Amino acid sequence: MMKILTDFSASALIAANKANLFGYFEYIGTSSASNVEVHNSAEIKWILTGLSYAFLNNVLHTHFEAEQAGKRIEETLTHFGSRNVRYATWWAEPDARPTTLGDELTAKGLTYSRGMPGMAADLQTLKEDLPKPAGLTIETVRDEATLKKWVQPGLIGFGDTEVREGDICFDLFTGLGFGLPLRLYLASLNGKPVAASQLFLGAGVAGLYWVATVSEARKQGIGAAISLAPLLDAREMGYRIGILQASPMGEPIYRRLGFREYGYLSNYMWMNNDEQG
Repeated sequence: MMKILTDFSASALIAANKANLFGYFEYIGTSSASNVEVHNSAEIKWILTGLSYAFLNNVLHTHFEAEQAGKRIEETLTHFGSRNVRYATWWAEPDARPTTLGDELTAKGLTYSRGMPGMAADLQTLKEDLPKPAGLTIETVRDEATLKKWVQPGLIGFGDTEVREGDICFDLFTGLGFGLPLRLYLASLNGKPVAASQLFLGAGVAGLYWVATVSEARKQGIGAAISLAPLLDAREMGYRIGILQASPMGEPIYRRLGFREYGYLSNYMWMNNDEQG
């Protein structure tokens, strides 16, 4: 059984946030879905999902020789383009090589991003009495029928108003099964699916991911409710710390629940210009 983190020092929370996030990406890469592709070598590790979100196409580890870095970056991006990847995130961790990796990436057209704030909370002191609308129900996704309902608010909440990639998203999570360490949650209002979230258990903490609410259901307390449900489940399983990476829209909600900021998760963003429009 994984050791549950109980160290609330800032350094421990920052490290656990990044470790949980990378663990989430790597777990997604184990999906049996045909659109998922993983490359893992001594030089580079990347994971593509087939979905058009930088959050779900990631270069996690880089260890290039300095004189080869530009060429290897170009080769990697060319491959991404051949897979019709529209957006990707390239992480340049402190142990990445060469030490000039950031400069090499920007030279190839990637844009530095300070990233989202990493946040953490003590699951024992979450604020649980926030208002929510009557008629709201939250369920765990345990089968394909419920997953089909989850996909629509999950993608619409991410801005995919036409749910163009619904089949890819469905296949991605079907290919992972319905057991831990990943658990999906669906919120319905009067029977209509309106919000989604995910729980990922890793690095001794409970990670909250993919929190999304359709636009017409926002500002009713649904975002807080669909965020709280996974965290309370993790607490029941004995976890003490919840972590997340907060979007500008979600950050005020997470603060109301009891989360505090612990640094930023900076990276480099790539957009395939050939795929614009």
